[in-house]
Amino acid sequence: MNENVITKDIRKPRRGFGFYSRIYRKILVQDLKSKMSYRADFVISTIGMIMTNVAGFITFLILFHNFPTINGWDYHHMLFLYGFSLIALTPVQCFFDNNWNLRFMVQSGDFIKYCFRPINVFFYFISEVFDVKGLGQLAFGIGTLVYAWSHIGIPVTALAILKLVVFLLTASLFMIAIMNAAAATCFWIQGSGYVMVIMFRFKDFAKYPASIFSGIFRILFTFVIPIAFVAYYPSLSILDAGDVPLLTWFSPALGILFFYLSYKFWMLGVRKYDFTGS
Repeated sequence: MNENVITKDIRKPRRGFGFYSRIYRKILVQDLKSKMSYRADFVISTIGMIMTNVAGFITFLILFHNFPTINGWDYHHMLFLYGFSLIALTPVQCFFDNNWNLRFMVQSGDFIKYCFRPINVFFYFISEVFDVKGLGQLAFGIGTLVYAWSHIGIPVTALAILKLVVFLLTASLFMIAIMNAAAATCFWIQGSGYVMVIMFRFKDFAKYPASIFSGIFRILFTFVIPIAFVAYYPSLSILDAGDVPLLTWFSPALGILFFYLSYKFWMLGVRKYDFTGS
């Protein structure tokens, strides 16, 4: 009986959070060592990311020089939304950047190697790449958010910080879900790179309040391509701008749901690839 128990434990080792966190830590260390061997590339890439966001900041200055408000949103509230979106987009930039390589791996047939490892395929593939350029975006986003926060005069309380963390994570889940689903189309569509590019371009709309869009586009960016949840709805919980819509308070549950559905869609593509090829 004891032998059976031992055999069962060997054949089906536990794959809990601790197991995957240890695996990820080891993969991350190796990836960072590889990237840091080219320090000039790291520095240039980080500076490039910061300059890209500086250009966006200058665009805001020019825009609000001519228009004091946009649909009731003044400069500092719009800047808060901008900084919020930059931080929310950082996880998809840093941790899920390998989705951009998925279509090439599938087309070349190299993706098959992930199907023979005794760990979750999605985790293994995504964890192989950490994009350090996202750290520059994170730094600029935090600076922008703090600047806007101080000028708006939002009280710094434990509750406000807790809501900020929860809703930033929530916002990140939506963008991750969008890019997961877009990347997974390569299992069915050849030359699916345009899908990734289009979905990624939609992130630019996250920097603006959904209330400025007409009815059909507001529905599109809320329920079909949930860009409005990347910054607008979650940030309303912090700004406390009048009546906060129910979608704001439902966004954590919706974020988890969207992420789960995108994961299942991604894994559905893996099963298609595994059994029928591409």
